[in-house]
Formats: sequence, structure tokens, C-alpha cells
Amino acid sequence: MKVIFDDVGSYPLPEGITREWVKKAFRAYEENKRRIQELVGNAIRQKLDAGVELPNYPQFQDMISQFSEPILDDSRTEEPFLVREEEAKIAELDALEAFAARYKEEKGEKLRIRVCVTGPIELYYRIFQPPVYEDILKNIAKSVQRFVKWSVEHARNYEVACVCVDEPSLGLDPRIEEEGVISALEIATEFAFKHRIDTQIHLHSPIFYETVLNVRSICVIGVESAANPSYLDLIARERLEEADKFLRVGVARTDFASMAAEYDEKHNTNVFREGEDALRKVIDEFNSPEIVCKRMKNAFSKFGSRIKYVGADCGLSSFPSQALAFSLLKNIRRGIDAFFARI
Repeated sequence: MKVIFDDVGSYPLPEGITREWVKKAFRAYEENKRRIQELVGNAIRQKLDAGVELPNYPQFQDMISQFSEPILDDSRTEEPFLVREEEAKIAELDALEAFAARYKEEKGEKLRIRVCVTGPIELYYRIFQPPVYEDILKNIAKSVQRFVKWSVEHARNYEVACVCVDEPSLGLDPRIEEEGVISALEIATEFAFKHRIDTQIHLHSPIFYETVLNVRSICVIGVESAANPSYLDLIARERLEEADKFLRVGVARTDFASMAAEYDEKHNTNVFREGEDALRKVIDEFNSPEIVCKRMKNAFSKFGSRIKYVGADCGLSSFPSQALAFSLLKNIRRGIDAFFARI
């Protein structure tokens, strides 16, 4: 049984680097390219060292503005909300090339990565109010596809092995209706699907998963099941098999603030005042290798070979430090290894 350990993408910034600096640096990318290369390279090295098999490019930019700004910039579009192909660039991937070249030289093979792009539905609802105008949604979906296409075609030293569209509002935002969703998701993932690249959708709730089963070009449905174990009860293995779809299962919680609050209440403390060692205890309390292993056991008892990917529920940008994010990924690796050692 081959199961892949991946991650969702975002990662904490190193000490001394602020969100404001990142925003300014990426807007003047060429001027700051060397520092951004270092930032991206160090983060992906940590993911690999922690045992992540298919790391997402370290996503340091804002997940909405990174894609919405080019789509809304008339000088970078060929039609309203349709970004020109040469403008559909993901700067972190360009910066990743320097690390990937060293990796290829050391390992004798290309670095395999996961590419996450914000989905067309999420972008539409962050930019516009309802109702949905399908011509606008279609162009946004085409723009998302072009970001994917750029990522694949401009890869020199890395290989895109998986593409994920991030749609956190699907199933949670009551304004969203099924109409237009299927076609928009198919457009966004069509290029990757045709090039035999695994296609995922990252959902924050599986309520909408039945609709995703009808999206021909999406192969894997991601579920944040570590923080919400009951989410797995909403999915029927038989329906996955009928549609020939697979799952990406969250086996570690990433809601750090909530975990810290629960820890404080249980232990009558304030971990943010106590420092890094205390914060690491929060990770071990809720995401020890043993707990990760138990989550794996529960998920596989329900879905077996329908699980293709496992990892953290969501991105790790909310973690207070890179060292803490690294600790979480290490615990996941150990939990996965423990599970497979027992079966």
C-alpha cells in the first residue's frame, strides 16, 4: 500500500522576517530574489529533513492576493479576469529553482513537489459578492489553470507531481451553490489532469464532497479530519469507489491557537508566556506520533486503499516558529512509520 506524506503549503517565517517584509519583497521580486531564494530553500529543506515525501512549495505569500492581484490588474490580463499566460507566475516556484538545482546535483534526480493554488470559487467569493456570474467565474478558473500550467512548463530542476486547488469555503459558505462549481473546478484542474499529474482539492469541510465526486479532473479529496474526526463519517467509501476518487486525510491538527487554549485550560498555564519548550509540549499533547498513528488506524479502518495522501490538516503558517512546525512534521513522519510497522 503506497501512501504519500505531503503538506498543504504555508510555513512560518524565520525569526526576523515579517509579513510586511514578505509582501514588499515579493512585489519587488527581482530586487529581492536572492533573499527569497534563501527563504524558500531553507523552508523546503526543513520539510524534506522532517520526512515529508512530497513537499508543497513553501507558500509565504497571501493565498488570495497572490492570485487575485494579477487577475484584477488590467495590464496583466488579456480579457477581464483572465491573466495572460506569461503573468501567471508563482514567484516561490521561480525562487525554488536554485534549491532544486542543488538537490538534483546531490541526489541525481529532480525534486518532486506539490503545487497548491487558490481555487476559482474561493477567489470569486473573495473578490465579488453574489450572485455568481458564470462568465467571470469561467475566466477566473482559466486563470487558475494558467498558474498551474506555468508551474509545470517552467519547471527546470523540479517536477510537479501533484496539483491542489484550495477551496476552504466549499461546504461552509452558504452563498455557494452547485451551479457553475463543477465546470469551474474542471477548468482549473484540466491541464494537470491531462498531463497525468495527481489533482487534489483541499476542503475545510467535506459537506460538499458529493459535488466534487462529479468533477472528472479531480482525483483526490482532502479532508481536515484530525481536528474534526467526525468529518470522516460524512464520507462513504462506496461513493469514492463508484467515482474512482481517493482521499487525502489530515492526521495532525494545525489549529495552533485552539490547541494552545485547550492545553492552557487543561494544565492551568499560559504556554505563550513560557516559551518554546512549553509550546512544543502543545504539539506533543495533540499530535504525538502515537496520536498520529491512532488517527491513521481510524482512517484506514474506514477507507483502506482509498487513502492516497496523508499529512497535516492545513498549512503551518499559524505556528509560532519554524522549529515548532518542523517538530509537528517530524511527529507525523514517526506516526506514519509506526502505523505501517504494525500492519
